[in-house]
Amino acid sequence: MSQNNVSNPTVDDVARLAGVSIATVSRVLNGSARVSDDRLTRVRAAVNELGFRPNSAARSLASRRASIVAVLAGTTLAFEQAEIIRGIEESAREAGYLMSLTAVGDADDDSIDQSLSLVLDQAIAGVIVLTSDAAGVATLHRIPEGIFTVASAGSPETVVPHVPLHDSGAAEELVAYLLGLGHTTVHCVGVRASPNEDERIVGWRRALRAAGAAIPEVIHSSEEPNSGCAIGRQLARSPHVTAVFCGSDVLAMEVMRGLAEGGRSVPAEVSVVGFGDHPLSALWCPALTTVKQDFAGVGNRAFLVLEGLIAGSLGRGFASDGPALVIRESAAPPAKSSGAAPV
Repeated sequence: MSQNNVSNPTVDDVARLAGVSIATVSRVLNGSARVSDDRLTRVRAAVNELGFRPNSAARSLASRRASIVAVLAGTTLAFEQAEIIRGIEESAREAGYLMSLTAVGDADDDSIDQSLSLVLDQAIAGVIVLTSDAAGVATLHRIPEGIFTVASAGSPETVVPHVPLHDSGAAEELVAYLLGLGHTTVHCVGVRASPNEDERIVGWRRALRAAGAAIPEVIHSSEEPNSGCAIGRQLARSPHVTAVFCGSDVLAMEVMRGLAEGGRSVPAEVSVVGFGDHPLSALWCPALTTVKQDFAGVGNRAFLVLEGLIAGSLGRGFASDGPALVIRESAAPPAKSSGAAPV
């Protein structure tokens, strides 16, 4: 069916008729990169059929070429990732940018390369990578040189500008609070195992060392739903467990459920604290003691750093608003009968 009846055809019309991306049309019109013969033929045929003026199209595409900020993350399901992404999107929109979002999923090379291929086929101005898990870290180190890139969350990165969460200091403060209540040590349930030790676990260990307390082995949750419940039931079997630090609020809620299933009361027998101040943490029973983090603020600042790089200024690491201890009902002094015990 002829498309010649399209008045004032746009670049989108060309891409749609040719069955390719806008970025591919840009490469054909500008000759900026190699395009397969098949795509080249289809784009040229669409341009001719629509009566499109290639020079005008090239100028249109050039003006749009730097309008997209790509965000890459291992997962976008966790509360903190979603909040960071929200902060990025809000700031990008205010600055006149669009945001594209890609969840890499696994940390293997094939998954990462497939995701990067999709991202780099867009007309991106720069990239923000959330390095809070193994897939995010691996993705960061596979970004091609020459692309403006900022890392956010996770362990500190030196290869590109990094906007941190200051997780270790916040975790240290929270664990010190538990020790101050009289607990002789604090057990730790990490979100998941990672090639780089989680900054929250670093802070937990630092607080125990500073107090001269025994350092139990870290228990890591798995990717399985409700794995924290099984960990809670496991911890419930030891009468010597009196305090538990969890790497996220959702994980803390699961652990509390497992402790209850194992016959242990929170906080009368076991104190449990989380991390992040999830919206449900105040509604949980008992309400969860945790650390409030400015996740959206981290996203705002990550975009500001990237915007500076795009503008040619030196990328700087902007700190998020300081974390704040939120004391609720899930932590209390240990029961008098618990005493010091093996870990």
